[in-house]
Parts: sequence; structure tokens; C-alpha cells
Amino acid sequence: MIRRRLPSIVSVSSHFLKTKPISKPSPFLQFHSPQSLKCTNPINKNVSFWFQGIRAYSLLSLNDLRGNVPRKQKTRKGRGIGSGKGKTAGRGHKGQKARGNGKLGFEGGQTPMRRRLPKRGFKNPFSLTFQPVGLGKIAKLINAGKVDSHELITMKTLKDAGAIGKQIEDGVRLMGRGAEQIKWPIHLEVSRVTVRAKEAVEVAGGSVRRVHYNKLGLRALLKPEWFEKKGRLLPKPARPPPKLKDKVDSIGRLPAPTKPIPFFTEEDPASSPV
Repeated sequence: MIRRRLPSIVSVSSHFLKTKPISKPSPFLQFHSPQSLKCTNPINKNVSFWFQGIRAYSLLSLNDLRGNVPRKQKTRKGRGIGSGKGKTAGRGHKGQKARGNGKLGFEGGQTPMRRRLPKRGFKNPFSLTFQPVGLGKIAKLINAGKVDSHELITMKTLKDAGAIGKQIEDGVRLMGRGAEQIKWPIHLEVSRVTVRAKEAVEVAGGSVRRVHYNKLGLRALLKPEWFEKKGRLLPKPARPPPKLKDKVDSIGRLPAPTKPIPFFTEEDPASSPV
């Protein structure tokens, strides 16, 4: 746009001023205030007229402004034969496809693609997804002061400290990564634990208990404020199903506990029957 209008301005300026072209750009092409463009000599009327023209002339006009919209317009069907998409609007004459939408995946009666391809795999509706957390990360949080090793470390403690993410589906699995960094006794309650992680914690003098929480119980453990906001009571802890009894040690406690439950490996002689 500037290339189209700039030669006309230069030609008009050279015609009125009758000067040779110079290397520097003409000062008349620069934008000035209206006070500086006023002509002081009333005799030279052509120059004053040219000043008024350059003052009112702009390199940008309203008819050159365009909105940020696609230039190609949407095809309007059924608006006359002159558009090329009138009458049948590109659907042809009669038939199911001309009158309405057919069933998705219908191929005229032959075996559709979804039935010709074989089935592969399955989705287990009883599968559980646990979020992993390593012992090394827990040790770093303890050294940073975000987790107190003297208290019971639950899944809520790990969530508040940032050891695990917010999207916890079925619980937390304790992994043995960084097990050599655990040099003091800690007590944890998680959903699952690996053999290496359990041995490392027990060697240091701590304990790991596998607790069971269902979906509602896990929400009550991690977000008890949600129940307070809704004006509801915390639910009772749910018992594990029969197939998971050998994979957990006890039922989860609500609200979040602060003291661990000791393991009784040997029968107490005081409570044993005589």
C-alpha cells in the first residue's frame, strides 16, 4: 500500500517545488503537526494547497483495513442453480442419502468393518491403578522438613507434601527407589508396597502397613474438607473384598490417623487362654 502511494506523493512534491531529487528523504514526506504545516507566504498558493493536501492525506485508509476472518466464504447450498449447489445441493436425486443421514457404519447390508476385524485383548473392570512413590523422594522431603518422620506418614501426608500428584485413582504404591537413603525408622500406611521397600523400612526400624480404602473412603482421607463443605459426615471405612484380603493388612482409618498400629507377630501370653 505504501509502495503504491509513495511515488504519487514524490511526483506531486517535485512538480510543485521544482527541485532535483536528493539522497535524503524530503522533509515534506514526514508527518508534522498541523501548526508546522501552515504556509507563511500567502503568495505561493500552489505550495500552500499542496501542504493542505499532504496534511489530510494518510498512508493508511479505512477501506484497506480487514478483519481477521477467513476469505473463503462457506458454501450456501440450495440457493439457486446459479451457485452450482442449488436444487439437490450436491446430494443427487432421491435415495436414502439424499433424504437424510444414514446409520453410522452401515455399508449397504454387507458385513461392516467393525465386525470384519478380529477382537484383540480385553479391559479388566477389576483392575486397580496405584500411583508410585519412592523411598528416596520421601527421604528428601523429610530432610527438607516437609514431612515429620516421628509421626505416621499416610497417603494424605504424601499428598500435602507434594510427593504424589492430586489424581490418585485407587491408592499409592511404595517403591524401593532410593532405599539406601532411609537411615532412620519411619512408619507408613499405603495401599501397596514392594518387597524391596518393605525390607528397607524394616531394616531401619520402621514399619509399613497396607491399608484398604474404597473410592469414597480415599476421598474422605485425602479431602475431608469436601464433606464439611457439603455438610456430610465422614463415611465408615469399607472392608476389603474377599479377593483382596490377602493383599492388605488392615482396614483404612478415617479421619487420617497420626499414630501407627503395631504389628502383633507373636501371641501375647497374658491374653492367651490357659
